Amino acid sequence: MKIDEYEMPDDLYYHPEHSWIKVEGDTGVVGLSDFAQKLAGTIKRVVTLEEEDEVQQGKPCGTVSSGKWTGKLYSPVSGEIIEVNEDIEDEPKLINDSPYGEGWIFKVKISDTNELSSLMHGDKVVDWIKSEIAKHKQ
Repeated sequence: MKIDEYEMPDDLYYHPEHSWIKVEGDTGVVGLSDFAQKLAGTIKRVVTLEEEDEVQQGKPCGTVSSGKWTGKLYSPVSGEIIEVNEDIEDEPKLINDSPYGEGWIFKVKISDTNELSSLMHGDKVVDWIKSEIAKHKQ
Protein backbone atom coordinates (compact mmCIF):
# COMPACT_ATOMS: atom_id res chain seq x y z
CA MET A 1 0.00 0.00 0.00
CA LYS A 2 1.17 3.53 -0.68
CA ILE A 3 1.04 6.08 2.15
CA ASP A 4 1.93 9.54 0.90
CA GLU A 5 5.13 8.89 -1.10
CA TYR A 6 6.08 5.70 0.75
CA GLU A 7 5.47 2.10 -0.28
CA MET A 8 4.52 0.06 2.79
CA PRO A 9 3.40 -3.42 1.70
CA ASP A 10 0.68 -4.58 4.06
CA ASP A 11 1.76 -8.22 4.00
CA LEU A 12 4.92 -7.31 5.95
CA TYR A 13 5.44 -6.78 9.67
CA TYR A 14 7.16 -3.55 10.74
CA HIS A 15 9.30 -2.77 13.77
CA PRO A 16 9.04 0.81 15.16
CA GLU A 17 12.70 1.37 14.17
CA HIS A 18 11.76 0.83 10.51
CA SER A 19 12.96 -2.67 9.85
CA TRP A 20 10.48 -5.07 8.25
CA ILE A 21 10.05 -8.81 8.05
CA LYS A 22 8.31 -10.95 5.47
CA VAL A 23 7.34 -14.21 7.13
CA GLU A 24 7.70 -17.46 5.20
CA GLY A 25 6.82 -20.31 7.59
CA ASP A 26 9.32 -20.21 10.47
CA THR A 27 11.78 -18.01 8.60
CA GLY A 28 11.69 -14.37 7.66
CA VAL A 29 13.33 -11.96 5.26
CA VAL A 30 14.40 -8.70 6.93
CA GLY A 31 15.05 -5.29 5.41
CA LEU A 32 14.79 -1.53 5.87
CA SER A 33 11.50 0.25 5.16
CA ASP A 34 10.96 2.55 2.20
CA PHE A 35 10.41 5.41 4.66
CA ALA A 36 13.78 4.83 6.36
CA GLN A 37 15.78 4.44 3.15
CA LYS A 38 14.31 7.65 1.71
CA LEU A 39 15.00 9.52 4.93
CA ALA A 40 18.60 8.25 4.98
CA GLY A 41 19.44 9.08 1.39
CA THR A 42 21.69 6.95 -0.80
CA ILE A 43 22.87 3.97 1.23
CA LYS A 44 26.66 3.64 1.06
CA ARG A 45 27.36 0.86 3.55
CA VAL A 46 25.56 -1.90 5.44
CA VAL A 47 27.11 -3.88 8.28
CA THR A 48 25.18 -6.72 9.86
CA LEU A 49 25.79 -9.81 11.92
CA GLU A 50 26.93 -13.01 10.22
CA GLU A 51 25.17 -16.28 9.43
CA GLU A 52 24.56 -18.38 12.55
CA ASP A 53 24.63 -15.28 14.79
CA GLU A 54 21.65 -14.86 17.13
CA VAL A 55 19.49 -11.73 16.97
CA GLN A 56 17.04 -10.50 19.59
CA GLN A 57 13.80 -8.70 18.85
CA GLY A 58 14.23 -4.94 19.13
CA LYS A 59 18.00 -5.12 19.59
CA PRO A 60 20.57 -3.66 17.17
CA CYS A 61 21.96 -6.17 14.70
CA GLY A 62 23.87 -3.90 12.35
CA THR A 63 24.24 -0.42 10.90
CA VAL A 64 23.16 1.31 7.73
CA SER A 65 25.09 4.36 6.52
CA SER A 66 24.58 7.05 3.91
CA GLY A 67 26.71 10.10 3.31
CA LYS A 68 24.70 12.11 5.83
CA TRP A 69 23.50 9.49 8.32
CA THR A 70 24.44 6.30 10.14
CA GLY A 71 21.75 4.42 11.97
CA LYS A 72 21.28 1.14 13.73
CA LEU A 73 19.42 -1.73 12.14
CA TYR A 74 17.08 -3.40 14.61
CA SER A 75 15.92 -6.99 14.37
CA PRO A 76 12.13 -7.26 14.18
CA VAL A 77 12.23 -10.78 15.72
CA SER A 78 14.52 -13.07 17.70
CA GLY A 79 16.24 -15.96 16.00
CA GLU A 80 19.29 -17.13 14.09
CA ILE A 81 20.57 -15.45 10.94
CA ILE A 82 20.54 -18.09 8.22
CA GLU A 83 21.58 -15.94 5.25
CA VAL A 84 23.03 -12.48 4.66
CA ASN A 85 22.41 -10.67 1.37
CA GLU A 86 25.93 -10.48 -0.04
CA ASP A 87 24.73 -8.37 -2.98
CA ILE A 88 24.16 -5.36 -0.71
CA GLU A 89 27.75 -5.58 0.56
CA ASP A 90 28.93 -4.80 -2.98
CA GLU A 91 25.96 -2.63 -3.95
CA PRO A 92 24.28 -1.16 -0.83
CA LYS A 93 22.19 1.17 -3.02
CA LEU A 94 19.99 -1.88 -3.72
CA ILE A 95 18.24 -0.92 -0.47
CA ASN A 96 17.26 2.39 -2.09
CA ASP A 97 16.39 0.86 -5.44
CA SER A 98 14.39 -2.11 -4.12
CA PRO A 99 13.86 -1.98 -0.32
CA TYR A 100 11.38 -4.88 -0.39
CA GLY A 101 13.02 -6.87 -3.16
CA GLU A 102 16.71 -7.18 -4.00
CA GLY A 103 17.57 -4.82 -1.13
CA TRP A 104 16.71 -7.27 1.67
CA ILE A 105 19.41 -7.48 4.35
CA PHE A 106 19.23 -10.90 6.00
CA LYS A 107 17.09 -13.98 6.54
CA VAL A 108 16.33 -15.28 10.02
CA LYS A 109 15.02 -18.53 11.45
CA ILE A 110 12.37 -17.15 13.82
CA SER A 111 12.65 -18.56 17.34
CA ASP A 112 9.24 -17.33 18.56
CA THR A 113 6.53 -16.46 16.05
CA ASN A 114 4.46 -14.96 18.90
CA GLU A 115 6.82 -11.94 18.71
CA LEU A 116 5.12 -10.99 15.44
CA SER A 117 2.08 -9.81 17.43
CA SER A 118 4.12 -6.89 18.81
CA LEU A 119 4.93 -5.61 15.31
CA MET A 120 2.78 -3.39 13.10
CA HIS A 121 0.92 -5.17 10.33
CA GLY A 122 -1.91 -4.39 7.93
CA ASP A 123 -4.03 -1.36 8.82
CA LYS A 124 -1.89 -0.54 11.89
CA VAL A 125 0.87 0.55 9.52
CA VAL A 126 -1.14 3.52 8.21
CA ASP A 127 -1.44 5.50 11.46
CA TRP A 128 2.13 4.65 12.46
CA ILE A 129 3.76 5.78 9.24
CA LYS A 130 1.62 8.94 9.11
CA SER A 131 2.83 9.84 12.61
CA GLU A 132 6.43 9.15 11.53
CA ILE A 133 5.99 11.39 8.48
CA ALA A 134 4.61 14.19 10.69
CA LYS A 135 7.45 13.77 13.20
CA HIS A 136 10.12 14.14 10.52
CA LYS A 137 8.48 17.12 8.81
CA GLN A 138 8.98 19.24 11.93
